[in-house]
Amino acid sequence: MKTLSLSYEEAKNGREWWVVDATDKTLGRLASEIAHILRGKHKPTFTPHVDCGDFVIVVNCEKFHVTGNRLDEKRYYRHSRYPGGLKSRTMREQRERQPQKIIFEAVKGMIPKTRLGRAQMKKLKVYAGPEHPHKAQKPKAMEL
Repeated sequence: MKTLSLSYEEAKNGREWWVVDATDKTLGRLASEIAHILRGKHKPTFTPHVDCGDFVIVVNCEKFHVTGNRLDEKRYYRHSRYPGGLKSRTMREQRERQPQKIIFEAVKGMIPKTRLGRAQMKKLKVYAGPEHPHKAQKPKAMEL
């Protein structure tokens, strides 16, 4: 029995677009399912060294749910690269200002930290509201 190994062109032709509504979904479970789709592990033709995943559009990302006290205890850090330039926000503050970055960072932590992982992350589109500009791609609704 031979092992099937997709080429880049074969993987690129079989891509689909999916829409995920993040309303009342637990953040970690949502991020792991999105990472699964981006990597292409849901397909029987999954090849680890080829970007064979699908595009994922996440809408209503400000309405996700977290368990415990994570909204007030988890912090997001950034640095301006100047001395004393470390800034931090709680998850609650980040959700009010930039909710799409929370989901993006959660998914990014579940994708390989390689060139292939960066290419897979480019297929993730996250929007705060219910509207998105990808209607022309005819995305399918996905229930997680």
